Amino acid sequence: MNIAKILWVDDEIDSLNSQIMFLENKGYEVNTKTNGFDAVEFVKDHVVDVVLLDETMPGITGLQTLQQIKEINNHLPVVLITKNEAENLMDEAIGSQISDYLIKPVNPNQVLLSLKKIIDNKRLVAEKTTSAYQQEFSSLFMALNSNPGYTEWMDIYKKLVYWELEMKKSDSPEMQEVLQTQKQEANTEFFKYISKNYASWVAPKSTDAPIMSHNLMKYKVLPHLEKGVPLFFVLIDNLRFDQWKAIQPIFAESFRIQEEETFYSILPTATQYARNAIFAGLLPIDIEKQFPAEWKNDDEEGGKNLHEEYFLRAQLKRLGKGDLKISYTKITNNSDGQRLVDNMHNLLDNDLNVIVYNFVDMLSHARTEMEVLKELAGDEASYRSITRSWFEHSPLHQALKKVAEKNINLIIATDHGSARVKTAAKVIGDKQTTTNLRYKHGRNLNYEPRDVLAFRDPREAGLPVPNVNSSYIFAKGDIFLCYPNNYNHFVNYYRNTFQHGGVSLEEMIVPVIRMSRK
Repeated sequence: MNIAKILWVDDEIDSLNSQIMFLENKGYEVNTKTNGFDAVEFVKDHVVDVVLLDETMPGITGLQTLQQIKEINNHLPVVLITKNEAENLMDEAIGSQISDYLIKPVNPNQVLLSLKKIIDNKRLVAEKTTSAYQQEFSSLFMALNSNPGYTEWMDIYKKLVYWELEMKKSDSPEMQEVLQTQKQEANTEFFKYISKNYASWVAPKSTDAPIMSHNLMKYKVLPHLEKGVPLFFVLIDNLRFDQWKAIQPIFAESFRIQEEETFYSILPTATQYARNAIFAGLLPIDIEKQFPAEWKNDDEEGGKNLHEEYFLRAQLKRLGKGDLKISYTKITNNSDGQRLVDNMHNLLDNDLNVIVYNFVDMLSHARTEMEVLKELAGDEASYRSITRSWFEHSPLHQALKKVAEKNINLIIATDHGSARVKTAAKVIGDKQTTTNLRYKHGRNLNYEPRDVLAFRDPREAGLPVPNVNSSYIFAKGDIFLCYPNNYNHFVNYYRNTFQHGGVSLEEMIVPVIRMSRK
């Protein structure tokens, strides 16, 4: 392990000899200077890990020294040590990106703690994370094996996402691998659970089912309508729970997060099913019955999500809220986004504003098609990172910041998530069979039963029957479904891409978040 190099700058450095010896005994190498000029020259020519900097010195002040040090090395951590407790000095120091702030007289342990926070932070956090997950591992294992219900499954998935994000702080590939194995095992058990229970959830008179796509508006959005307070319902297409966690800190800067919950996407976990169900407040089988002209099956020509606003207005009318003043905006490109930013203040006159934002879905499709994006989003961590970067610089973020100070309520949700597919499975079907990788419907489908959840009668899954003898199959875990022709080419092309439509924790358990102004 390398010895950490400290530069301590103080015009009364001789009075600090005992403190310097204390740090040297702890294994630090300490260099000393008595003024800012010498400190700046030393930083130019030497490797330094942390600067301990007195604020009040003859010549140039500590803050002036700090500024010059930052010009040489912007990332060098500096701890300001001062007798002055004035708030404006603290503000100025923090604004100048100091790493810590100590008030004189300082005792040796204070200095040691500050150095540990700065130098050893990453190592200590990594060690703590690894040992904390080791302790959590067995309780997660027990939860998986204790016959969890739909609420427990949401908790298990949230915990797995929490540990996946925490593990990024750990430098232990072994523990990360253990977590990935546990996630796979969870998905295997979750598939069994959905296979056993899904049909009863969507049965006509179901009494015990989680909140799902088709009753999301009724239970999670409309109850938060308040007279005189505009409600913004923003649906970010194809947003996994871990991607929400990646952008959560950006939302938290402008809004107070009141509730962070999840709900279940219906099957197939694909836009034309899940999103139409959200806005219609109906399962696909009932949308087709009530709106035969507007509903399109996979194999029919034309856009599949062209009637969301019409479905939404019909749902509001059915629920006795047809007199609400509403707006519906769908964003599919950057110029739509800029128009939203410009129009945001006009939306404050409405009771309910629905904004559908299509970026993440486009990203997952583009990632499949474009080699450069496969490099940029090669795994879940980089997929989260791209999502965060997009949101931070997006018109959606700008638009929401414009109303963050106003008295509004904000709900963020999605229609479905996506799964990184790794395992190919062969499916044989006739010409009418759909091309989706995570689900298919068609006649005379031939497949390996253990790879899929199959509904020979689509009505049992709350789905329309596209053709006589049509059945639906949904891929399990990380499986993707390929035809035998050109099999190897398609397997190599689609492996490790993010797809949706099937049965996995990542696709089915998705976020719904309620926020208000700070």
